[in-house]
Amino acid sequence: MTLAPVLGERFASRDPEAFPAPTSHEENWKFAPLGKIRQFFEPFAPDGRSSVGEPAVPAGVRIETVPLSSIAAFGAALTPSDRVSAFAMARAEQGLHIVVDPQARLDAPIELSRVGLGGRVYAHNVVEVGPGAEATLVVDNTGATQIAANLEVVVGDGANVTFVVVNADDPDSIRLASYAALVGRDATFRQVEVALGGAVVRTVSTARFAGPGGRAELYGVALADDGQHLENRLFIDHDQPNCASNVLYKNALLTSTARTVWVGDVRIRPEATGTQTYELNRNLLLAKGARADSVPNLEIETGQIAGAGHASTTGRFDEEQMFYLRSRGIPEDEARRLVVRGFFGEVLAKISDESVRTRLAELIENKLARAGWGHRPSADDKT
Repeated sequence: MTLAPVLGERFASRDPEAFPAPTSHEENWKFAPLGKIRQFFEPFAPDGRSSVGEPAVPAGVRIETVPLSSIAAFGAALTPSDRVSAFAMARAEQGLHIVVDPQARLDAPIELSRVGLGGRVYAHNVVEVGPGAEATLVVDNTGATQIAANLEVVVGDGANVTFVVVNADDPDSIRLASYAALVGRDATFRQVEVALGGAVVRTVSTARFAGPGGRAELYGVALADDGQHLENRLFIDHDQPNCASNVLYKNALLTSTARTVWVGDVRIRPEATGTQTYELNRNLLLAKGARADSVPNLEIETGQIAGAGHASTTGRFDEEQMFYLRSRGIPEDEARRLVVRGFFGEVLAKISDESVRTRLAELIENKLARAGWGHRPSADDKT
């Protein structure tokens, strides 16, 4: 674990040229495999194709594809903090606009599915959840893609929102994404990120508060296999009083060439009195040579807080657990799978919708099986 210096003001801009070309000496990009993603550092002509499934639209929800310039909330939650996100914001001309009516209580999740069919694309989508509403949004990303993407969520006062994103792209895919939430007064925003597929998946998540009493919860699981680079960067900016945040990310690395990166930044500004925050990253190394970088950062600019802390742990497979399970007649493959399943269970439990929770557990099981940690998957198994 490496502690970075004081965070200071975080530079952000809509102008891609305001950011220098990324190098390994820059904090934002020091862990990234720059050689594999350099194509995103300059503008490109999108040539990608995708199949977008018909979304499930519960009552009280409107979904349409519109010019981004026509969305009043465009840019309300997100100001890009890196060059790639700024290009996506500037060059994605149209995007999904999802609106949940005030006081709506959705009886089912909003489910969006995108299957990449090759090529490079930009994407920017905007979600607005009205005051007092309760909604769950699930985004499934699969297929072959090279994408720079933004998604911003504006959470109205008193609303309760869960955003689940599953990145299970094909093995050669690259996904560079920024997610941003603006959390209203006494509102709750919960994000759950599941990283399974892709050669390089790098996400930058930010949460800010539009009024007192807001709560932001950011959770994630990553299961890294041969040659995968799965990176999460988070920034929670407390600038309102009596708000709370909680962060829990768990990464499991299956092979010697797997790589995960987690960087968690939390800033408590002078006006954010009464803040309660905690961030935790746990990494499970399941093979010699696997590498997990973990960097928690916490900057506190007021002494009047309810509590703040962070922690990070990285450890190898617990052979004592294995011995205990084997001694009770459980085969080795099943025992190893049980340990990993239990490791991720704490994060999956944060999802209140049972159908979504069950589906994510199945996706993790299928990847473990393909990696030789269980039964051979059948033709009906999905990524």
